[in-house]
Amino acid sequence: MRILGIEGTAWAASAAIFESDSIELSKARQNAASDGVYECAELDDPSDDHVFIETDAYQPDSGGIHPREAAEHMSEAIPEVVETAIDHAQERAVADSAPPIDAVAFSRGPGLGPCLRIVATAARAVAQRFDVPLVGVNHMVAHLEVGRHRSGFDSPVCLNASGANAHVLGYRNGRYRVLGETMDTGAGNAIDKFTRHVGWQHPGGPKVEQHALDGEYHPLPYVVKGMDFSFSGVMSAAKQAVDDDIPVNDVCRGLEETIFGMLTEVSERALSLTGADELVLGGGVGQNQRLQGMLKEMCEQRGAEFYAPENRFLRDNAGMIAMLGAKMYAAGDTLEIAESAIDSNFRPDEVPVTWRGRDPVGPAGGASGRRPRADDAETELQGAEATVTIEADRVVKERNPRSYRHPALDERLRTERTRQEVRLTSEARHNGVPTPLVLDVDPDEARIVFQRVGAADLRESLSADTVGAVGEHLARIHDAGFVHGDPTTRNVRVGGNETADGRSVFLIDFGLGYATGEPEDHAMDLHVLAQSLAGTADDPEALFEAARDAYRDESDHADAVFASLTDIEGRGRYQ
Repeated sequence: MRILGIEGTAWAASAAIFESDSIELSKARQNAASDGVYECAELDDPSDDHVFIETDAYQPDSGGIHPREAAEHMSEAIPEVVETAIDHAQERAVADSAPPIDAVAFSRGPGLGPCLRIVATAARAVAQRFDVPLVGVNHMVAHLEVGRHRSGFDSPVCLNASGANAHVLGYRNGRYRVLGETMDTGAGNAIDKFTRHVGWQHPGGPKVEQHALDGEYHPLPYVVKGMDFSFSGVMSAAKQAVDDDIPVNDVCRGLEETIFGMLTEVSERALSLTGADELVLGGGVGQNQRLQGMLKEMCEQRGAEFYAPENRFLRDNAGMIAMLGAKMYAAGDTLEIAESAIDSNFRPDEVPVTWRGRDPVGPAGGASGRRPRADDAETELQGAEATVTIEADRVVKERNPRSYRHPALDERLRTERTRQEVRLTSEARHNGVPTPLVLDVDPDEARIVFQRVGAADLRESLSADTVGAVGEHLARIHDAGFVHGDPTTRNVRVGGNETADGRSVFLIDFGLGYATGEPEDHAMDLHVLAQSLAGTADDPEALFEAARDAYRDESDHADAVFASLTDIEGRGRYQ
């Protein structure tokens, strides 16, 4: 099997040949079920792969990427890189007496519209020239699938950190679910904005990485909301720090420690939420050695496995397009020419994952540890940022140091979150929301002792009733003037300790909460809940609708909150 891939979403005009003998394509494509769904057609043993990549990258004279210039570069470079790749395929074909290519795969989106249209036109022309099928590939899914394929992992959580995007994905029931994403700008673009401010040429990432090696940590805003995050405040503070004569090397060090600390933390939260014990990295920003080191250290600390592809598969490249195109082609997932329009805002969670089975992410429990039975005398669990020891009638939560974070940042977060969790847990209880009693606290050691509540996490007891209770609880704390900050299906306990409402649904883990009366902040709580349901439930839309209904019935300002929620949902990088 030999697939031509063409990439050109923004700056990299690239073509590649992916070749593999690990699957019988003719058999795989005939394995159609009666309902028209093809059997999973995975490619095995990446050591047998042959991948040839030819790339001509656009380099702006100044500033960042200029869409018009990028499109002009693409129109000139795509024909050349494609012909080079075809020549390579034809040489390989002579050696094995096989057709030069079996299919053409191309980046269908997301990306810059003018660039995508040039790539799609080239792909259609080549497909017609060789009379082979056409495969439309989601660029972001390709970033992640190349890591899954080359690592040999089964169902990893995937962190993508690229120029225009940053998100965490988990796989469930035939789709990649967005568990968390940037609420403003992509990771690479955020860094580039800073480097443009100090007069450095694009791309800025390698320059920040080099300067950070000689810098001392300078604190910057750290913004994590559930598994979502924001870089705009970090960038503004970094620019201001340079203007205030803070050494640029120190600011670069602060940028890396802050941005990459946020990405690593949300990756750990995603591992904890889904129960997965594998993490793969994708995207051009993933070439940064400090980010890779953080992710590796985090995974080692919680007993998970981590994989980062070699750099040529991290930055934008046609090799990943050809590789995923091969899997899609093997599964019968091809396009007619008339149906091959590009999609500049092509979200990864819109892609039917035809080349995989329908198992949820990770095994039950995964790296987060064994879930306690009701009769367990003592069980130790590894959560997203703490170790939790569950005893007969109490729970001891310890925010142990996270070695991947800078010590000063780590100490600040652990202390602040411990104090906040104690205060808001009690405040929620005073406003009629079931929470555990706080029995003891030591902020200096980041240790809290709680009353033990609930028999299971919400993710094990999902229903319209239990999720509706969460919506009602959130409405009450929002009306009281604060947010939970991380209302996922891991941070709600269900069953046992029956309360007055008879539903026994308890909110726990208020460590990311804070006081606010802003509808947008309240809406973020609902957004985080919706994302966690997408990653853990089979019918997330219906369950979230139950939460919405309960929230509306309980809240005094639901209309403003839901208006903000609509705005937030349209703010993601793919909307």
